[in-house]
Amino acid sequence: MTSCKSPEKTGLPHIIIETGYGEIEIELYTDKAPLTANAFLRYIDSGYYDQSNFYRVLNMYNQPSNAPKAFLVQGGIWKSNNELAQSLPGIPHESTKQTGILHKEGTISMARNEPGSAGPEFFIMVEDETGFDFGGENMEDGLGFAAFGSVVKGMPIVRKIHNLKEANQYLQPPVYIHTIRRK
Repeated sequence: MTSCKSPEKTGLPHIIIETGYGEIEIELYTDKAPLTANAFLRYIDSGYYDQSNFYRVLNMYNQPSNAPKAFLVQGGIWKSNNELAQSLPGIPHESTKQTGILHKEGTISMARNEPGSAGPEFFIMVEDETGFDFGGENMEDGLGFAAFGSVVKGMPIVRKIHNLKEANQYLQPPVYIHTIRRK
């Protein structure tokens, strides 16, 4: 298991995800993944994540036995404001091959279907997940997901959310996100 980065004076933006379980602080790599990280910041600045939630978890027990396993928590506005989520234009795909940001424990990444379809839905890795990187087995197209930052404080909160009661991958009930804001 890898540890989270120590908060450093990098000049990169930090954001806070405020939940009822505590705060999660994330450093965004606007230098390595500018399209994705800056889109996320625009969503934050627009207030899209106010009163959103973490709604999905992937763990050892809720995935098909023949599927590549993943361990993550997913959040966004899909359940709280789906109309807005569907209306936002997709973010151009920045693969891990381009950015060099790998899906390690604590990495934040954008959920997507097709390349360039990512929107306000994001997930945080609970374990290292090479299958989410470029060439990995978790996406049929092999392009992976767009990682754009890392948890610097609050991984115990992420793990707590990951271990909550779920049914068919969906948290019962979802975990309320009061807001996501710049630090």
